[in-house]
Amino acid sequence: MPSKLEQLRQMTVVVADTGDIDAIRDLQPQDATTNPSLVLKVADKPQYQPLLKEAIEKARQESLDLAQQLAYAVDRASVAIGAEINQVIPGYISTEVSAKLSFDIRATVEKARRLIHLYQEKGIGRDRVLIKIASTWEGIKAAEILEKEGIHCNLTLLFAMPQAVACAEAGTTLISPFVGRILDWYKTAQPNEDWSGANDPGVCSVQKIYQYYKEHGYQTIVMGASFRNTDEIEHLAGCDRLTISPALLEQLAADQGELKQVLKPEAASSQQPQPLDEATFRWQMNQDAMATEKLAQGISQFAADQDKLEALLAQL
Repeated sequence: MPSKLEQLRQMTVVVADTGDIDAIRDLQPQDATTNPSLVLKVADKPQYQPLLKEAIEKARQESLDLAQQLAYAVDRASVAIGAEINQVIPGYISTEVSAKLSFDIRATVEKARRLIHLYQEKGIGRDRVLIKIASTWEGIKAAEILEKEGIHCNLTLLFAMPQAVACAEAGTTLISPFVGRILDWYKTAQPNEDWSGANDPGVCSVQKIYQYYKEHGYQTIVMGASFRNTDEIEHLAGCDRLTISPALLEQLAADQGELKQVLKPEAASSQQPQPLDEATFRWQMNQDAMATEKLAQGISQFAADQDKLEALLAQL
């Protein structure tokens, strides 16, 4: 019998959640993603040093302002590694807008355009890139503008249905609902409950979003992300895409058991979806403590990793 990873690939597009080019070559995913957090994890590897040094050198030529130099250097480093990854995958490379811009529509749009320009300088068209943006109201509105310009977006840090609905209405190319971080919150809040298997609240969230999208005919791709174990992945087999860490990909590759398809598109519903205005979106998010806390925490963590990467680049 083929491995569970091979079986998964028959029903779901597999994405590698890593910036490690060697791991991507070995695992051969369809798509890949990179962000400051992932770049940090591979920054000390010798093959990345020339890319990082070139990034800071070019950034210093772009601006005299130190803060801007470092922000530009992160852009260039992310794109440089993304471009290398792009050569060994057939699909999208996701590259993240700084989390510090999560509440600024204009700045997010401008940063996304810059990232696309940097990719184009390396001969990579916008059709091979997803711009990764936090699923705040401002991030979703920025994505709506960018999608109309033909710049495809991946809305990340997505924890709740109002975010998913707003993203679909905005016409975003892809969303990344976070499974493991939802589970983390519930395990802390209610440690005595059984959150395993089909009871996993992160799994349930993605299943609900997937079915809602299919019922209403949305074209936005659902890509489950942030997994804590292979059991979560198996309960989402059949999802449009799943972005998985190399460690969990290797576990799936080593497992020869049977993998059943859980998610399948359902017939379109006759009910029309209800678009969300800003006030309704913010109210529904406010009423969901998990989503509010995890979104804020995620943005802060990504921003902190941005600071760490800037500090690293400043030393080169």
